Amino acid sequence: MQELLAIIAKGLVDDPDSVVVDRDEPAEDGTVVYHIHVAEDDMGRIIGKQGRIAKAIRTIARSAAIRTDEKIMVEID
Repeated sequence: MQELLAIIAKGLVDDPDSVVVDRDEPAEDGTVVYHIHVAEDDMGRIIGKQGRIAKAIRTIARSAAIRTDEKIMVEID
């Protein structure tokens, strides 16, 4: 999942070397939180107009997580 999020984020930003995807330990309910860190100048590219790109990234990640029976959340830092 980390690789998928990193590939998506690196394809959207101007500085792909600054993209870092971190994973938190599962919470009590089994939810895993992934954090996408990008350069300050690329935040707008990852979030998109009215959050549309961020929403699409979360949708793709949730769809991939269903295949592995995971509960996930994606946060953009």
